[in-house]
Amino acid sequence: MDKGTVFGFILGVGFIVFAIVLSGLDNVFLFWNISAVLIVFGGAISAVLIAFPLKTVLKSPTYLRKSFIHEENNPQAIIEQIVTLSETARRQGLLALENHLEEIENPFLAEGIQMVVDGLPTESVEKILNSEINAMNVRHKQGRSLIANYGRFTPAFGMIGTLVGLILMFAHLDPETIGTGMAVAILTTLYGAVVSYLLFLPIAEKLATLNDSELQMREMMLQGVIALQTGEHPRVIRLKLQTYLAPEERPKDIYLAPNSMIEEETEEMLTEEKIAA
Repeated sequence: MDKGTVFGFILGVGFIVFAIVLSGLDNVFLFWNISAVLIVFGGAISAVLIAFPLKTVLKSPTYLRKSFIHEENNPQAIIEQIVTLSETARRQGLLALENHLEEIENPFLAEGIQMVVDGLPTESVEKILNSEINAMNVRHKQGRSLIANYGRFTPAFGMIGTLVGLILMFAHLDPETIGTGMAVAILTTLYGAVVSYLLFLPIAEKLATLNDSELQMREMMLQGVIALQTGEHPRVIRLKLQTYLAPEERPKDIYLAPNSMIEEETEEMLTEEKIAA
């Protein structure tokens, strides 16, 4: 559960309701009108159905739910897992990684390691994983675009509802009820603005942020798989992958002088070659 999204939505609704109550309004139900709801939501859904394929529109609840409920990425844990796998491959060979596939929870990383175990060339592994990343990016952009268009259409149909209300009000003009009629007409604009700027557009931005985070995570895993397959030293792999972390998230030992690390790696490699000889 994304606490920020939930708290932000509740806080926004709370401030609006509190402002209404603070104004001294006696009848809160003046802000409820079923016709306005039908015009705003019905119109927005109709417009989205015209703009997008039906199978995409039917996924709307999934995209909305994703902004509230999604798995938090733990890049540091992924880095440590890749480093551990590289240590295993360095000691026992790439085929030994097959015994550790069940331990890999991330499907993307598991797919990459499986291809390495199967002996696919590095170019093929990189190409396939990049295709996976691009396909995911396209899917996520489609979902974000769908929700963003809900945010675009709801204010527009709010204005349409207001115009319809004004037409009906002027068609049956009565000085005693003109205030109430005007209030009801403007409700559709209120509904459209609140739903757009408090729900749909913020969720579209949240989906874009989640997509960027997932893209970075998968790019990191791709680089880790390629480095593992090409036999890079585990310490070099850790150093390379930790560049994807924010500076404050990186362990302090990442800032060790690179020369000392290279010398240590070279010495270890020479020792391994002597033992093999």
